[in-house]
Amino acid sequence: MKKIILSLFAACIMLAANAQAPGWGPQSKVVTDSIHSEILKANRAFTIYLPKSYETDVNRTYPILYLLHGMMGVNTSWFNDQRAKDVMDQLVASGEACEMIIVSPNAGGNIYAGAWNGYFNMPGWAYEDFFYKEFLPYIEKTYRVTGDKQHRAIAGLSMGGGGTASYAQRYPDMYCAAYAMSALMNIPVGSENPSANPDDKMVILTKSVMEHNCIKYVAEADDARKEKLRTVQWFVDCGDDDFLLDRNIEFYQAMRDARIPCQFRVRDGGHTSEYWHSALYTCLPFVSRCFGK
Repeated sequence: MKKIILSLFAACIMLAANAQAPGWGPQSKVVTDSIHSEILKANRAFTIYLPKSYETDVNRTYPILYLLHGMMGVNTSWFNDQRAKDVMDQLVASGEACEMIIVSPNAGGNIYAGAWNGYFNMPGWAYEDFFYKEFLPYIEKTYRVTGDKQHRAIAGLSMGGGGTASYAQRYPDMYCAAYAMSALMNIPVGSENPSANPDDKMVILTKSVMEHNCIKYVAEADDARKEKLRTVQWFVDCGDDDFLLDRNIEFYQAMRDARIPCQFRVRDGGHTSEYWHSALYTCLPFVSRCFGK
């Protein structure tokens, strides 16, 4: 009798352990892969989040969020540094976010070690052409993406926040929502000339950001452009100690003056990984609500 009780007790412990194991049942997953770019003449890595139903519900298509990293970041940064998978899994489990595909392309690296950075076309780095002519079509053909404006959103931090705003401004027919965090809407005052060397990659990046000034794009918009911008749901999120706060305020004021709806949040924090991690708890429910509208 004692052996039976001990056996039952051991079985209960094993069942409890298995029930808590991370591999119990379908799980979301994060995969890193690469695509060869004829435009950039190089392989470019990307990291993609696939929801837990992706492999079991094989006839289902999903909305997609393009998640852009900041300068010095790479495609894995959102998942390693800001823990996007953990946040997404929590929000889906609580019903605050819908299942979606999230993909982060590599548009950077250590610029001081010679890596190209930036989401715009510039001499020697036609990244925007790569993104729209090669990367986005490849992702939406390879994975089960719904693939229309109402099921496609974009978000990003810092340099990627500026890329988010500029992409949504200039391609408003492609995105239902844009969530810009600590965004490089334009170069901060006093940082316009980082080097006397015109071939310095930081100089080239800085010039490209000023050429794609997100504040100016709104301030100079005619009625037709404003109407297109109103088809995107806008959200700007920046910390009160962030060195880019003034540029984000200027962007929001330009949007208000143009009567383009835009949510704006200034929260406690700076230009930090933890700030962007916490922003995901607002970003992912926001884009979820925008999908399908």
